[in-house]
Amino acid sequence: MNKTRTAVLALTTLLLAPAASAQSLSDGGIKVGVLTDLSGVYSELSGQGSVKAAQMAAEDFMKANRAYAGKVSIIGVDHQNKADVAGNKAAEMIDRQNVDMLVDMPTSSAALAATEVARQKKTVAMVVTGATTALTNEKCNKYTFHYAYDNYMLANGTGTAVTKRGGNSWYIIYPNYAFGQDLNRQMVSAVQENGGKLAAPSDATPFPNTDFSSYLLKAQSVRPRIFGTMQAGNDLVNVVKQYNEFGLKKQGIGLGIGLLFETDVAALGQDAFSGAIATVPWFWNFDARSRQWAGRFEKAFGKKPTWAQAGVYSATLQYLNAVARAKTDNSDAVVKALEGYAFDDFFARNATIRPQDHRVILDVQVVQVKAKSESKEAGDIYRRLNTIPAAKAFMPLSENKCRM
Repeated sequence: MNKTRTAVLALTTLLLAPAASAQSLSDGGIKVGVLTDLSGVYSELSGQGSVKAAQMAAEDFMKANRAYAGKVSIIGVDHQNKADVAGNKAAEMIDRQNVDMLVDMPTSSAALAATEVARQKKTVAMVVTGATTALTNEKCNKYTFHYAYDNYMLANGTGTAVTKRGGNSWYIIYPNYAFGQDLNRQMVSAVQENGGKLAAPSDATPFPNTDFSSYLLKAQSVRPRIFGTMQAGNDLVNVVKQYNEFGLKKQGIGLGIGLLFETDVAALGQDAFSGAIATVPWFWNFDARSRQWAGRFEKAFGKKPTWAQAGVYSATLQYLNAVARAKTDNSDAVVKALEGYAFDDFFARNATIRPQDHRVILDVQVVQVKAKSESKEAGDIYRRLNTIPAAKAFMPLSENKCRM
């Protein structure tokens, strides 16, 4: 029996297994807190869509585990992409709102602040949209799990693919906070390890930012093969818009994108991004399983999901399944139920939760943005170039600095 079939059967068996009684749950129920950006630059790719995805996961879990019917609730809280706000909101959610698990956490600085609070309060945190590798390295802790992607995965996929395709000279800009600083380091390393070089030192940009003209003028001056942008969300949209206005593509300077979401492409249209290569953990029309879930989400939310929102669903459901296996929502018991667990769902393919650092490894996809004329239907954005197996997609344990 193949590995995927075994994982699916294991998950099916889990969902049909007898569930814990209400007496084993603190406060008689399970509360999941979606700590996210509800109002800023990442609200479209995460935000209310992430809250809806978590609600869908809770509903699916309760349908499959009837002893939990009516006992799982979801709340969404805005951290405003600010570390201090994220830390304060995490503490408030845990102490005053009795949240048992935190999920999502876009913006790496916010994720680091929130997971430190979760560590102190012995609360499980599953970071989906924050990217810094520090979460499973020097800032790792017993209660934090890193889901979906990270900066090593992005750089390992995109930096390698673009450089090997002839993009061997880069000029990189990055947002000046934890995510951007880390992704820049990872991307430079990937480019250099694959025989590329920097045409000029990388530049940090303010976050958030709307005017990238000085950096684009510098790119025209140093003339790299690739203009690398490590921005995300609305910042990335602004960079790409100005990249096209300045005519860099026509001048033979290609675009290397560190982190790309479906909402970024939708904001400007596919042709603004066409030909750009990125690495993603999932996309909605990857296969039949993906399309089926994406159709449910679109019916419930009114829009197709981003991979961040799909990741929130998967992370929330895996947490709830771990509660069922542990027969309690006690954090230490749930952590044990998560560590080393292998699964395969519509989002996380061939996935394993590494016990050593709590990195969730999964197959990831290197994709290229199609021109609009190549799309077969609305939202048909990506052409898959190749799959990077889970074991090769993420930082190897030999390079890991986690000491839990």
